[in-house]
Amino acid sequence: MNEHKGSRFAHITKAHPCFNEKVHDKVGRAHVPIAPKCNIFCNFCTRDINNEEDRPGVASCVMNPDDAITHINNVTADGPISVVGVAGPGDSLANEETFEFFEKLAEKHPDLIKCMSTNGLLLPKYADKLAELGVNSVTVTINAVDPDIAVDIYSFIKYEGKVYKGYEAVKILIKNQLDGVEKAAANGMIVKVNSVLIPGLNDEHIVDIAKEVKKRGASLMNILPLIPLAKLKNYPRPDCSMMEKVRDEVEEIIPVFRACTQCRADAFGIPGKKSEDHHLGMTPQSHY
Repeated sequence: MNEHKGSRFAHITKAHPCFNEKVHDKVGRAHVPIAPKCNIFCNFCTRDINNEEDRPGVASCVMNPDDAITHINNVTADGPISVVGVAGPGDSLANEETFEFFEKLAEKHPDLIKCMSTNGLLLPKYADKLAELGVNSVTVTINAVDPDIAVDIYSFIKYEGKVYKGYEAVKILIKNQLDGVEKAAANGMIVKVNSVLIPGLNDEHIVDIAKEVKKRGASLMNILPLIPLAKLKNYPRPDCSMMEKVRDEVEEIIPVFRACTQCRADAFGIPGKKSEDHHLGMTPQSHY
């Protein structure tokens, strides 16, 4: 189901460890931490620079595009890397370096699958440009499509030179996320939607997200457990039974990826294999 057999995306999902569970522990990916700036504030997010935490929003350094290319040269020489992605530690589309990196990556490594993650606020603006740069897949994190729920998940957004808060902020964000999914899919990119499951807040709403993003052209969803941090530090992490229940409900609507390891923004190697799933500052290939 998660390989999308017979679809126009089969050549990508067949080799992408974050889209195909059958190759998740067999082929590698590399995340480059070149995008430190973010344009929204998620109430569960704590971005940091360290070598200890294994979670999104964390990296041991921030690279410039040239250093990131050198890093990719090193890791591809050392092991089977099929995918290179920009995953933060901020939002990919809020950083000009993302576009410079993908342009250089297309020149140096044209055969690698290019992917990126985003909160979606700027995706309608940049979907055409990403397609021109040869980006194959986009992961959009959408945690609510109902403003009444979203208002408790996000504190503010920065959009077109202005800070928006409350309902005004989440209405802009939700519209742009859904429009961005639609535009990215129309540009030929495979779109995966990540949703963070927050017990007592959006656990009964994930199915509504699935229905909406499926209509907009998303091909896959990934349900992630909340890591209780920041303003949501007092919320519980969902247990296995809740995760399975929501995933099963969503899978009746859209394929669900179940093998995500919630990688760091600078992780590389084969997901889930600790001996090979390195991050910068802890591996001999790195010059950081």
